[in-house]
This record gives sequence, structure tokens and C-alpha cells, in this order.
Amino acid sequence: MKVEATAIDEGAESMELENGRTISMSKSIAYFALSLVINSAGNVLTLVTSAKIHPSFLGAAYWSAAEANLGTAFHWNLFWAFLIMGFLTSVLNAILIHHWDWKRIAGNMVFMVPFSALIQVFEDFFDGKYPALFAGLPEAHSTGMVIFYVALNFLGVAFIATAISIYQRVNLVLHPADDLMQILRFRYFKGNAARAMWASYIPPTIMAIVAIVMTRTFVNFGLGTVFAFLAQGGITGIADKTIFPKLKHQAVDVGK
Repeated sequence: MKVEATAIDEGAESMELENGRTISMSKSIAYFALSLVINSAGNVLTLVTSAKIHPSFLGAAYWSAAEANLGTAFHWNLFWAFLIMGFLTSVLNAILIHHWDWKRIAGNMVFMVPFSALIQVFEDFFDGKYPALFAGLPEAHSTGMVIFYVALNFLGVAFIATAISIYQRVNLVLHPADDLMQILRFRYFKGNAARAMWASYIPPTIMAIVAIVMTRTFVNFGLGTVFAFLAQGGITGIADKTIFPKLKHQAVDVGK
């Protein structure tokens, strides 16, 4: 089902969608590359800042927290945790659009490989594994550092939401979780980003429960996770209108 141009009404404002593509491939790739870096950095910021505060109360972005916990349960590093859960989410997306689209699945995996690799690179960077470039974020031992890390954590969530807005509009290839959110948004929730984001959190919630049952631990969930749950979808909707406002949703297809 191709979504008709300018047919979606999100709250009081209409959204401009395009059946085809109105931007060049070079621009699409540039937007995509920028959003990939922003998203990876944002995800790792939420994870690292959560780990630097003791006792930990911040937590990571919702999907990141669930995948990190599942990775711990199965002894996967972040690369494999994000990659494997990305593939399983692609399977769920195929179920929701009622057909198996190899091109779409391949696009999800094309996204996941550099994204998962960048996640690992940024994690190593913020943990100080490249000391010639950066010594790493220190542990928070003062109220000022705790407040600073809370702000960085929330900024990481805003980075993720903004990146989602950019590459969903470009719609070249998508992270499977964001493809899920886009399917829900335009197929089931009439373009409402916040409601679609909340619905898309059902799979990572199941992941987290499985991890908790296996490990009997509950990490990476906290204040930042709550902030992501409540605000990430709304920030994505705002970014649609304020970040690269001339960039409209390209070639939206949410199944038959």
C-alpha cells in the first residue's frame, strides 16, 4: 500500500508525503549517512552515561536498553546483539505488511551492519579505548557530573529521535525498529509518530523480560528510558517539521 501524498493528518497539522522520490540519490545518501552517525552516537551516549553513574538510575534509550540486556543474557557484544535483534524485527515487519519483501529485508540489513559497527566504535570512543583522541567519559562522582550526564542522556535520546526523523523521510534503508515504527505510524496510526513509537516498544519490552528472566538483573533501564518512552516519538514528529523541513517522506510503502 503506497501512502498517498499529503493524505496523512497528524493531529492538527497535515503531513506531506511523496509517493515517489523528489530528491536525488546523492542527497538521499548524504542525509542517510548523517542520520546514521547521529543515531549511533545518540544510542551510545544513552548507554555510556547510564553506566557512569553509581548507582545507575539513568538507563538507555528503550530499544538500546533491551538489546544490551539481551546481549548480556546471551553473551553477545553490542554488534551482535543489535544485528540479531534487527533481523528478528525485520521478520516481524514482514508479518505486519503481509508479505516477505527481500529487498526491504536486505535494506534493513544494509542499515544494521554499519549501524552496529558504529555503535561499537562510539562505545569504544566514549569508554576511552582511543586515548590518543579521547580519554573517555569519567565516572560521575559529583552532583554536577550527575546532572551533566542526565543532560547528555536526554540529548542522546533527542539525537536518536532526530536521526529517525531524517532517515525515515529519506526512506532509503531503515533500521528494522524504525521500519516497524513507520509501518505502524502510516498503516495503523494515521501518521501519529508518538502513538506508533509507543506501539513499536512492545518487542523490546518482550526482549527485556526474557533477559531479566535469564539473568535476574535489571540494567540499562531508568530515568532516561522513561524519557525516551515518553518523548522520543514526539521529538521525531517535531523534527519532521523543524530539521530539514523541506525534506518530505519519500516513497512511503507500508504494505498491501
